[in-house]
This record gives sequence, C-alpha cells and structure tokens, in this order.
Amino acid sequence: MIKMENIRKVYDTGKIEVEALRGIDLHIKKSDFVTVIGPSGSGKSTLMNIMGCLDKPTTGEYKLNGQNVKNMNDNELSELRNKEIGFVFQNFNLLPYASAYENVEMPLLFAGIGGKKRKEKVEYILNKVALGDRMDHKPNELSGGQKQRVAIARALVNDPNIILADEPTGNLDSKSGREIMELFVDLWKEGNTIIMITHDLRAKDYTDNFVNITDGCII
Repeated sequence: MIKMENIRKVYDTGKIEVEALRGIDLHIKKSDFVTVIGPSGSGKSTLMNIMGCLDKPTTGEYKLNGQNVKNMNDNELSELRNKEIGFVFQNFNLLPYASAYENVEMPLLFAGIGGKKRKEKVEYILNKVALGDRMDHKPNELSGGQKQRVAIARALVNDPNIILADEPTGNLDSKSGREIMELFVDLWKEGNTIIMITHDLRAKDYTDNFVNITDGCII
C-alpha cells in the first residue's frame, strides 16, 4: 500500500535549511496496522503529511497503492487523497453546526453518492462505531470519545484503502483512549489498513508493527 524509498524533506526558511526527514525507507502492506511513534519534533507529522499526500518529499520516491505521487499536481493529489485515504485527527475536525449523521455524510455528498445509498452507508457506519443512537447529536452534545467515533465513521464511509490517524487519542481521557484503540484493533481485524501517528508509547501495545522515528530518521 505504501512504499517509501530514501524520503527526505527539507524546509527552506530563507536563512537556513531544516531537514525534517533524513532518508526514510518504509514499506506498509495491505491490512497492516502500523504505529509511528516519536516525540515532538521527530519528523512524524512531516511523515504523515507526505503519506497523506498533503505534502511532497524533497527527494526520494513515494508510491501510494502503486501510484507514484512525485509528479502529480495538486488536483491529482487531492483526487488520490480522497480515493485512497480516510483521515482521523486529534482535534476531530467535525463541523460544529452539523449532526453526527451530517458530519459522516459530508464525504459522500462530495463524492456525488445518491440519497438512498448515502442514508444506508451513514446509518451502517454509525452503528458500526456504536453511535446509532447519537446520529442527530451535534458535537457539543457528544463526549470526546464519541466525537472521535464520529470522526472515525467519517473516515470509513468512503471505503478508503488506508486509515491515517494523527494522534487520535491525544485529546481523550485514558478510558476513552483505550476504547478508541480497541475500535481501531477491531477495524484492523476486519482487514483495514491503519497507520497511526502518535507520541504515546502505549499505542504500540495494540499492534505488532511499530516504527520509532527520531530526528527525522527511523531507528
């Protein structure tokens, strides 16, 4: 699913160059659950942005599901991103004025999916994450764990090939964080490919595959 060869990312601040990634080699197969662990400033956020086609490497080769992203323009990257990846963020990124149902429905609206099929998919996926009784609730009526479940449902609704989660338990209490990690494990067992970016060492207890990144290098 993901093949990275000698990925480097250099930011030119105008006065100095900052090398955020220093020759990353990383292969992730279909149905893997990989946790990328590292402290603040380690390069893990830069790595996530490149994996998610939100940024491009300075040098090196990145193939996402067999497609080389190097020469893609912004529109092509956006299309690839929408097709291949479901994002889950630390801050949930939910629309505050919209219900759980409407938040999850949004990607299907953008994809042009018809009303009947949209309804079936949204209801199915919200039931899947144990929020069937919270469909009409807005984010301010949900707990942190429930908000993250809505975000996970939104990431899943378009059937992406990869779920990319950025610090998904970072804003949750320990009980809610544990429940979200258990949900990810269940999704992985169903065959989903999951990549989790985190600084929480406990996350690696839920998967056999973890990558430790420090100072822009995998160690």
